[in-house]
Amino acid sequence: MNSYTHGVSTTALLGDTIGANLDRAVATWPDREALVDVPSGRRWTYAQFGSDVDELARALLGAGVVKGDRVGIWAVNCPEWTLVQYATARIGAIMVNINPAYRTHEVEYVLNQAGISLLFASLSHKSSDYRAMVDEVRGRCRELREVVYIGDPSWRALLERAVAEPEFPELSCDDPINIQYTSGTTGFPKGATLSHHNILNNGYFVGELIAYTEQDRICIPVPFYHCFGMVMGNLAATSHGACMVIPAPSFDPAATLRAVQQERCTSLYGVPTMFIAELNLPDFASYDLSSLRTGIMAGSPCPVEVMKRVVAEMHMAEVSICYGMTETSPVSLQTRRDDDLEHRTGTVGRVLPHIEVKVVDPATGVTQPRGAAGELCTRGYSVMLGYWNEPEKTAEAVDAGRWMHTGDLATMREDGYVEIVGRIKDMIIRGGENIYPREIEEFLYGHPKIADVQVVGVPHERYGEEVLACVIPRDPATPPSLEELRAFCEGRLAHYKIPSRLRILEAFPMTVSGKVRKVELREAYGEG
Repeated sequence: MNSYTHGVSTTALLGDTIGANLDRAVATWPDREALVDVPSGRRWTYAQFGSDVDELARALLGAGVVKGDRVGIWAVNCPEWTLVQYATARIGAIMVNINPAYRTHEVEYVLNQAGISLLFASLSHKSSDYRAMVDEVRGRCRELREVVYIGDPSWRALLERAVAEPEFPELSCDDPINIQYTSGTTGFPKGATLSHHNILNNGYFVGELIAYTEQDRICIPVPFYHCFGMVMGNLAATSHGACMVIPAPSFDPAATLRAVQQERCTSLYGVPTMFIAELNLPDFASYDLSSLRTGIMAGSPCPVEVMKRVVAEMHMAEVSICYGMTETSPVSLQTRRDDDLEHRTGTVGRVLPHIEVKVVDPATGVTQPRGAAGELCTRGYSVMLGYWNEPEKTAEAVDAGRWMHTGDLATMREDGYVEIVGRIKDMIIRGGENIYPREIEEFLYGHPKIADVQVVGVPHERYGEEVLACVIPRDPATPPSLEELRAFCEGRLAHYKIPSRLRILEAFPMTVSGKVRKVELREAYGEG
């Protein structure tokens, strides 16, 4: 049997635009809560949310924004982010998500590459003064004609320009609606261009698989600028009449658990490092998390021990693992709510409805037999329209058969569940042996002195590469030694997989979306 499978479903794909889908939610559940911002205490019912989205859409038309124009948003999580998301979709403008961690060099590139004409921005957050950075680059951004700051008089001034009797443009569900810049490890980021059809359906089906209804309240501590927040969070919620709960502008473990307790959230999202931070709070046991039933862990592999605690101590019996990438809107594989612990930790699930996946030999493109490692490819409604204005880069990622090549190494089990064994570029080749860091990381999570671990390959004169373990200890005062680590592995891992080097760290270099930057670990510690 070869490594190909597709998601059969009796539930039809949605043929709506995002605006039409929101209208249906507003008509069906006008009095249910749609959005809660815990930091400010602001709340919206679906009727109020629909009205505010409509007002902002009319204001954008009044500001001269037309279908196809690029509207940037460079902001931390806040209600206005969500209003911009739905208002731009309503008028067919293309919302460009800009990473709040970007600095002037990166934001200037994105403003010019996407041709952004109107930019929404936070005023400041932590060490970022967004207004000062915009002022610095504005003169070099040809098409940027207006900047609106959230929490500033310019927001109210924009709303005052709302057209009283607007002519909303005719939209197709296949129109581009969103550009998300994916952090390339080399060169500039690429703008994955997504349609209503891409992201509305993906949010809807992710929500279907964890049985969302209008009774659900979703705590969203993951960033909106990323698909995890705006698609799996916001669009999964509004397509089911559920409530979006914003715990804080950026991730804060205590604020997240407070929001779950206060708002009686039924679902909680996060990357594994977020769940680890929440579980490690000294007062973790004092939070009442009994309202939770489900949630999503995604973004990077989920350690078994963490998953066990999330199910047992956070009441998330139906927690789901999702796998995807920005270019596929994002999710293509997901565990199901009744899957056992082994499937939830040993795999990233099986294919979503209406999507195809296969595992191919990276060199030949031939589909591998089940159980054999190869590159994971995915095809279907979720594959992006392309990288914005970069046809060559698009052709490198999406082949002639419309298969998206993920760059991930995977195996497909006999039952169709998929295991990610690493990134093609993260694979360590030591003396001709292929080593997948994920396997060693999973094993080392079982060490009593290790809170978190990342394994990378670093140069070695004789073997080409050797195995480096970067460890965050449970107790900084008593970190594990290399000898302890090697003794723990001896006889349980093949000798060539046992780390030959160890670095004790306080934290890992991260992308803003919570992924560890292994390339930085390799660069920092590759010299011995």
